[in-house]
Amino acid sequence: MTGWGDRLVGARRWAGKQLDRLSTGGWLFGLLFFALSLTPSLIPRHFSVQGILCGFAFAAGYAIGVSLEWLWNFLELRWPNRRVARWVGRLAAGACLVLAIAFLWFSTGWQNSIRAAMGIAPVEARQPLLVAAIAVVPAAVLIGIGTMIVHGVRLVWAWMAQAIPTRMAFVLALITVGLATATVGNGVVARGVLYVADRFYGQFDRLAGSAEPQPAESWRSGSQESLIPWDTIGLDARIYVESGPTAEEITTLTGRGAITPLRIYVGLRASETAAGRAQLALAEMDRVRAFDRSVLVLIMPVGTGWVEPAAIDTLEMLHGGDIASVAVQYSYLTSWLSLVSEPDVGVETARALFAAVYERWTDMPEETRPKLYLHGLSLGAYSSAASASLYDVLGDPFDGALWVGTPFATTAWRTATANRDPESPFWLPQVGDNTAVRFANSGEDLSREGWGPLRIVYLQYPTDPIVFFDPGLLYREPAWLSGERAPTVSPLLNWYPVVTFLQLALDMALAQTSPIGFGHVYAPQDYLDGWIAVTDPPGWTTAALDDLRERLTRHGDRELIEAGWFRESLAE
Repeated sequence: MTGWGDRLVGARRWAGKQLDRLSTGGWLFGLLFFALSLTPSLIPRHFSVQGILCGFAFAAGYAIGVSLEWLWNFLELRWPNRRVARWVGRLAAGACLVLAIAFLWFSTGWQNSIRAAMGIAPVEARQPLLVAAIAVVPAAVLIGIGTMIVHGVRLVWAWMAQAIPTRMAFVLALITVGLATATVGNGVVARGVLYVADRFYGQFDRLAGSAEPQPAESWRSGSQESLIPWDTIGLDARIYVESGPTAEEITTLTGRGAITPLRIYVGLRASETAAGRAQLALAEMDRVRAFDRSVLVLIMPVGTGWVEPAAIDTLEMLHGGDIASVAVQYSYLTSWLSLVSEPDVGVETARALFAAVYERWTDMPEETRPKLYLHGLSLGAYSSAASASLYDVLGDPFDGALWVGTPFATTAWRTATANRDPESPFWLPQVGDNTAVRFANSGEDLSREGWGPLRIVYLQYPTDPIVFFDPGLLYREPAWLSGERAPTVSPLLNWYPVVTFLQLALDMALAQTSPIGFGHVYAPQDYLDGWIAVTDPPGWTTAALDDLRERLTRHGDRELIEAGWFRESLAE
């Protein structure tokens, strides 16, 4: 018995030593962040994605806990009773472990509550175990990288301490290793990833549609008579160029006379400079006589060059095809990747296109020139909103704009939202007297009445993380979560430092996975109502517009599906 007793005592001492080696603060904050990352956000998550998020959250919490513990010791602070403090810390970490297990149990219900609101099938009950298993991998990798950086600081510190005071050596070691890590991470890894992604998407854009035959109609971009070579127009652009309703299809759908709309597209490979692509677009517009149409729309596509069919098709239907639209590509990367890496990549192109067209448009007699509108979705809205300075167009303003899913970094959007009526919520601002700028969460929020000469509409879903992400989520609660909350946002969504930032960052990448009418997937009927408010199409009765809206709303409308007007967005 004595032998067994000695072994038990030895095992307890060994276990105690192993526990002492662990960072109590790291495990406490890591498990707490792991648990909180299981709470719902704006977009429902698959168990594999949730596992990755939990791993990142645990690693972030572990790093914060270890740093706070190190800072405590560095400042030479002491607990009154170290033994008691050690066990209190272990009990707190154990409580966080229990919390993490409980949150894993509840996570299925939380995810299903979001999915039910969006009409998505519920997830299976086995999800929590898979989430925990997957989370181990990113957590281990990130903590391993962090440990290597810490060892690097210690090595540099020890080397420098041989020649300079210890504390000065420590500060210089932190700066040196920090700069080296940032240089490698941003200058090598991040840029390398972006370079590879750009090359991949560029080759995909070049090759994916290469087998498509050249358009036969002379007025189409890329045709034999076109100034734009067909091989410079990628896959996404070809869908925009070749799809869309004909005059006969518009007449059949609306019961009104129509003409076939014009669509001009200039690909990124058509010219090496933004100014060159803008001038090529202007020349192509002259070739097909785009300025003879009643409505002219300048479109900035999303990052890959995609133009959402529902956005332009609805406008062409409302105006009987008497439309000319022009789009110019500026990137190959998906919008969310461009947004976090190079958000201004499309601004130069947008400004060049607007300047070229606006100069020609203002030279035309006001009574005979077309109405001029701007449009953009996602990163396209960001670029389009920056295409013209207000002071440059005050003397002769364009007629309006429909900007959809406008990213959080858009200066014009941020300015308008910040200057809203204090009584209006952040997610549905009211700006001034609503005569120039209006926000809408759906088409039902818009009206044709009470507008001034310039009409700008921001269409944004409250569940769109592209719109409502904010870097400040790291340390402060967002305005859209305080006060009155949007009906489509989960009442269980709460703000937690760092964790909510990670949740919304991941939501941005998942924004296109939500069903239509949620997230970053905008419904045709909302585009329709947006264009009605902005362009005020003539000759339409309320009953006729209601009928068209109803047809767009019905998921089983075979005419629209077979015509291919509302294909799923492949760009993001």
